[in-house]
Amino acid sequence: MTTRFAVLIDGDNVGAQHLDQIRRSACARGQVDIWRTYADASLRKDWDAQPGVRLIHAGTGKNAADILLSIDAMVLAFRDDVGGFVIVSSDGDFSHVASRLRELGRPVIGMGEAKTPAVFRAACTEFEVIGNPKPMHCVTDLDRQIRTTIAQHSKNGQGMRLAELAAKMYSSHGVRISSLPEKRWRSYLITRVSLYDVDPKGAAAKVRFKPAGFVV
Repeated sequence: MTTRFAVLIDGDNVGAQHLDQIRRSACARGQVDIWRTYADASLRKDWDAQPGVRLIHAGTGKNAADILLSIDAMVLAFRDDVGGFVIVSSDGDFSHVASRLRELGRPVIGMGEAKTPAVFRAACTEFEVIGNPKPMHCVTDLDRQIRTTIAQHSKNGQGMRLAELAAKMYSSHGVRISSLPEKRWRSYLITRVSLYDVDPKGAAAKVRFKPAGFVV
């Protein structure tokens, strides 16, 4: 059975430029349906612009985002449908919640910048440094279906029209993008820059898959 993970991001501590790496690392470990970022929404417009991630306004108080993230983590830990956590922060204070989650039998994947204190790293089941330039590829069954569809309908190796992807994915694989967190194919594809290349918006915009991204 695939483990269902919740991804909880300290948005006051980690910038949205790391989201692609966070996505790839998280989905490599299981099914991820819960994506939450905790931050002062008035200051973190970068997170507010990210598709598929729920930005939770934590207010302006000191450590407000940390406290709210920790509360939600403990609440989610008592749900039967959440089997593990990805906690993204470079703050050592999250060592306490990571330890408590592991005591409850929930694996904790920690992610943070190189400056992350050893106390948080050690409290996690695994820890990954974000901003690591080493290529990472997380190819799901859905991505394989998308690759097949693009290959079948590519024109002279130049990719297929993005406007046609929805109909082709539904007719061939029964997949509706409206059932996924991103809701739109463009939003899904542009967050997976190691797998797809998407033209700027326009009626003739095309999407191509990157062969190197599908090499495991």
